[in-house]
Amino acid sequence: MDESQTVARNIALQREWYGEPLGDRVRRLVVVFDISQAQLAEVLGISPPMLSQVMSGRRAKIGNPAVLARLIMLERAVSRPAVAAGERAAQRQALDEVRDSRPAVTTDAISVEGGGVEGGGEEQVAFAVLRAVASSTELTEAAARLDGTHTGLSRLLLRAAGAELDQD
Repeated sequence: MDESQTVARNIALQREWYGEPLGDRVRRLVVVFDISQAQLAEVLGISPPMLSQVMSGRRAKIGNPAVLARLIMLERAVSRPAVAAGERAAQRQALDEVRDSRPAVTTDAISVEGGGVEGGGEEQVAFAVLRAVASSTELTEAAARLDGTHTGLSRLLLRAAGAELDQD
């Protein structure tokens, strides 16, 4: 397989795994935060050459789950009004928060043998993802905001936060 075929295959895999090519996602962040790829790589916790390879399709995936979690955290930070408005202080704060974060992706809910999920199916995967991008306090606060209007989602967030729920 020549390099152009490898790149095309890797970009197709990125679309399947991440919803779109990683180069598109990364370029948006570089533009919004007005930083270089090297600066973004440092915030994400990945080497600049590795980020370049992922962006160009020479590599298919981000191997470190914490790096992917930080990428998602930055994408979510773009929805903050001050960040979206281009306020440099808000952008710098978001970048610093993500750089200093230590997202943890646990394996206690994922079965390696069968490739499936043990003890709760997709719900456990959702809990792992939620815990990777938000603290227990943030999940609890979000649940409180949704309670009354989106009860099912509120209860899910509380369970992801580790809060005990009364059984109905």
